[in-house]
Amino acid sequence: MRQPIIAVLITAVLIVVASLAGCAQTESTDNARGSAVPTSTSPSSAPADPISPAESEESASPGESTSPAHAARTGTVIKTDSSEFGTMLFDRTGQAIYLFDRETGRRPRCYGACADAWPPVLTEELPRGTADVRSGLLGTTRREDGSTQVTYADHPLYYYAHEGKNEVLCHNVSEFGGLWLVVTPSGHPAD
Repeated sequence: MRQPIIAVLITAVLIVVASLAGCAQTESTDNARGSAVPTSTSPSSAPADPISPAESEESASPGESTSPAHAARTGTVIKTDSSEFGTMLFDRTGQAIYLFDRETGRRPRCYGACADAWPPVLTEELPRGTADVRSGLLGTTRREDGSTQVTYADHPLYYYAHEGKNEVLCHNVSEFGGLWLVVTPSGHPAD
């Protein structure tokens, strides 16, 4: 009876330690769904993973907008604020927003364990921008589960799950086969 309780306690402690470790993990995955490999800080070390023609098709469905709205934008609010990396994107609550450099188009590639660590920025309506956000760069894309993810300059947007409001801890971090980078108002990653 004591052994199962000890095993449960050890597991709970390991989960807490892993979540407190933040994005500076010692292992990552070679793709957004795959096996663990050592993390590297060099973008050139990300393994090649060609996108098949079916995967490279745009994921917008009829009625899904990816351009400046002709209708009122009432969805997720994206704003800008200053950080140690310059002016960058945040949600309205101050949660930092990232892009995944492995994604070369609007189609998200971060699912499973990747999306657990890097949840997508979701919206139910057209996203809207404040401050220096360029509304014309805001758009959406459909995820495999049918939810709608916010895009900016055609990059699907993400949060880091273990980061607090107004914290930017994970810029230029290599995980899941690519780099996670904060997004500037121009739509480009920060240096």
